[in-house]
Amino acid sequence: RKSKGKPNGKKPAPEEKKLYLEPEYTKSRITDFEFKELVMLPREIDLNEWLASNTTTFFHHINLQYSTISEFCTGESCQTMAVCNTQYYWYDERGKKIKCTAPQYVDFVMSSVQKLVTDEDVFPTKYGKEFPNSFESLVKKICKYLFHVLAHIYSSHFKETLALELHGHLNTLYTHFILFIREFNLVDPKETTVMDDLTEVLCSSSGSSSNGSGNGSSNSAEAQNHVKER
Repeated sequence: RKSKGKPNGKKPAPEEKKLYLEPEYTKSRITDFEFKELVMLPREIDLNEWLASNTTTFFHHINLQYSTISEFCTGESCQTMAVCNTQYYWYDERGKKIKCTAPQYVDFVMSSVQKLVTDEDVFPTKYGKEFPNSFESLVKKICKYLFHVLAHIYSSHFKETLALELHGHLNTLYTHFILFIREFNLVDPKETTVMDDLTEVLCSSSGSSSNGSGNGSSNSAEAQNHVKER
């Protein structure tokens, strides 16, 4: 009968404890507002206008949140753009895959998003000017990248965020952002699986358990077994 022991008698590496999941920290918010209601499209507002306004606001807030820990996010401390066991690569305008440090990746994200949200042909602010046909796809792309930045802050810089006593702001921003992208299906649930454990804790009380989050626990368990690349 074959032994049921592990090959070579080696024990699997213990999973690193995620500080941001500790109850004493997940309870921290700067407001108890019901974000599920806040993200819903008002009757009198055009959908593209609503997406544009919120996406621009999230960009500025996430950029500000990252700036608070940017001095700790260096090419030496964050040699790859990693979130838990997932590693992200940047793709340039020609689709070329670029391996870069986390601060380089975030700089690529913020620079490209800044360019888009200030482009009148993409995010029009003048009366009568139409949104481009590609607007929704661009918003989805922006939100995917902004999620990567938020997730990296939690995964690699939560200790610094705690030291600065800004975890309440981060939790509030994350909850608002996740409920917004779910409300309008802006990011593929597979993309956010890497942070499903946090999402479940922060957003469960906000009525966000739908839209594919039910498979989060099994997907998250599988994600721990190997490093993924995107």
